[in-house]
Amino acid sequence: MTFIRSTLFTLFLLVFTPIWSVLCILVFPFLNPENRYHFIGFWNKVVIQVLKHLCGIHFEIRGMKNMQAALDQPVVVLSKHQSAYETIAYIALLPKQLCFVFKRELLWIPFFGWALALLKMIHINRASKETAALSVASQGRKRLSEGKWILMFPEGTRTPVGSHKPYRKGGARLASATGATVIPIAHNAGRFWPRNSFMKYPGTVIFSIGPAIASAGKSGDQLHQEVEGWIEAEMRKIDPSAY
Repeated sequence: MTFIRSTLFTLFLLVFTPIWSVLCILVFPFLNPENRYHFIGFWNKVVIQVLKHLCGIHFEIRGMKNMQAALDQPVVVLSKHQSAYETIAYIALLPKQLCFVFKRELLWIPFFGWALALLKMIHINRASKETAALSVASQGRKRLSEGKWILMFPEGTRTPVGSHKPYRKGGARLASATGATVIPIAHNAGRFWPRNSFMKYPGTVIFSIGPAIASAGKSGDQLHQEVEGWIEAEMRKIDPSAY
C-alpha cells in the first residue's frame, strides 16, 4: 500500500507541478515579489495536504511562539536537513516570507526551477566556495533589509536519519555580520520521506523551533556552535531511537 500511495503522489506531482509552474510564469509579470511568493506558496500548501491525506504524513509544530515573538526582527533561520519535505513545508507553514539559499542547479529543473527563478531567492554556485560566500553575504543583507527572513540548511545537503554532518558557518556568520537573530529548527522529516527516496511513509513530522539566539556581541563561530549544539541535542529528543 505504501508503494501504491507513493506512486500516486509522484504522479500527482508530475501533473500538478507543470500546470502550476506555467500559471506562475503567466501571472508573475503582474504581481509584486510578495504576491509572487504567496502565489507560488499555494503549490506548497497543496502538496503538504496531499502528502497528509494520500501518504499519511502529518506534521506537528513545537515552539511556534519563538517565531511569533521575532516577527518584527531580521532573522536567519537555520534548519536540520533530512528530506525534501521540509523544503516544501517551510513556505507553507512558517509565518514570515522566506528567502532560501540554494544551489543554482535547482533553477535548471523544468517548470519547478523556471518558476523558482522568478522569486527573490539566493542561488549560489557551490563549486566556488568563495563566490558562494560573497553571494550569501551581499544578497543576504539586501533581503534582510527588505524584511524577509533568510533560511539556510547549514549541513549543506540532506543527511541520513541519525547522522551528524558538521555544519557550515555561512548562516551564523551572516547573522553575526548583520546583527540578525538566529532561530534554529530540528525535525525528523527524514523518517517519513527519506533523502533520495521514492517511498513516503506514514507518520508525524515533528518540527521543533528553538528559542531565538541573539547575535549581538557574538562572533560567527560562537553562533555556529550554539546553533549546531541546540539542533543536534534537540534531534536526540524528538527522534531518540535514531541516535
